[in-house]
Amino acid sequence: MKFGFCSVSPVLALAGKELRIALASPIVYVVAGVFLAIVGLFFSQIVAFASLQSLQMLRFQGAMPQLNVTVMVFQPIFRNIHVILLLMMPLLTMRLLSEERKNKTMELLATSPLTLTQIVLGKYLAVLAIFAGVLASTLYMPVLLAAWGHVDWPTVLSGYLGLFLVGAVYLSVGLFASSLTENQISAAIVTLGLILGFFVVGWAAQTVENPAVQPVLEYLSIAQHLDRFLKGLLDSSSAIYVLSVAGFGLLLTHRVLDSGRWR
Repeated sequence: MKFGFCSVSPVLALAGKELRIALASPIVYVVAGVFLAIVGLFFSQIVAFASLQSLQMLRFQGAMPQLNVTVMVFQPIFRNIHVILLLMMPLLTMRLLSEERKNKTMELLATSPLTLTQIVLGKYLAVLAIFAGVLASTLYMPVLLAAWGHVDWPTVLSGYLGLFLVGAVYLSVGLFASSLTENQISAAIVTLGLILGFFVVGWAAQTVENPAVQPVLEYLSIAQHLDRFLKGLLDSSSAIYVLSVAGFGLLLTHRVLDSGRWR
């Protein structure tokens, strides 16, 4: 599988086609609408709680306290978004390849001038663009709060980058799950199970006491890497981890499609 040598133009053409098909379906708008509604609800509640805390501090101190909006608002919001992705990603990826299998068009796509690498990347870039658009639509939150208090933009943007990279991992996992079956519901359930595995590793890293095992689990925990981005730490090891896992998911998808050609 040689990602580096595939032509970019066919990949973008397929991604554009997939994007047009996805945007013509109501599922994307439903998922995006529910996502934004839940995030907006969390945002309003967290901001209200932060305002209440500031008023209480004002009563005790007699002066308006200097609040860290990034810590009080955005870190909780971003962690909540991470949990919401658990349910959002299976819905975005479940049809990518399973629908091709169900409609018997996978064979036609595989025998087209496109290589399997181009097919995988085209499908992946399309859903990645949708996720990036949905995530970018939440930028109204720091813009609104910038008028209310000081917003540490580098840290906030680092948090957005972390969420995007984590989403890229989950989308690659979902694409792999979608390549395994022609049933969209099954693909969504498999995706959910695999993503839950990342959460389980994170929980295990917090509870295990073995000094030899704990560092390994902490490195494998995607939540640990996300926390570094949320704190504004652009750690190269975290970026390498998420990009490697995303690439591995695409590699597995390629292998599944390649094995299917010889059945």
